[in-house]
Amino acid sequence: MFSKKETSIIVRNFELETNKDTLSEEELLALLTEQVEYMIQYKMDYLLSLLYRLDVLEHKINHALSPVAIDPPAVGLAKLILERQKLRVATKQEYKPKVEEDDLEGWEW
Repeated sequence: MFSKKETSIIVRNFELETNKDTLSEEELLALLTEQVEYMIQYKMDYLLSLLYRLDVLEHKINHALSPVAIDPPAVGLAKLILERQKLRVATKQEYKPKVEEDDLEGWEW
């Protein structure tokens, strides 16, 4: 499950229109798939640029766009975007600096 912050990053980057504060993963996938489908048709260069910025691996993109892919291209790319965002969240949590109470001593205002 994505936090509001991670969901807002996807909503902002892909210009998703929603009137909800929180979305389930299925709702987010459906909205993202619809937008990716539009971008494939009309803004492919911009979509590829976003995928590059999100650090989605090129070989995975190529597979999602290939005729042998299980899912339609828009669904495959939307799943890759969500998968990458989950990985980013997990990595941030794993390497988040842990601050001990003793470390904060002397920093009180």
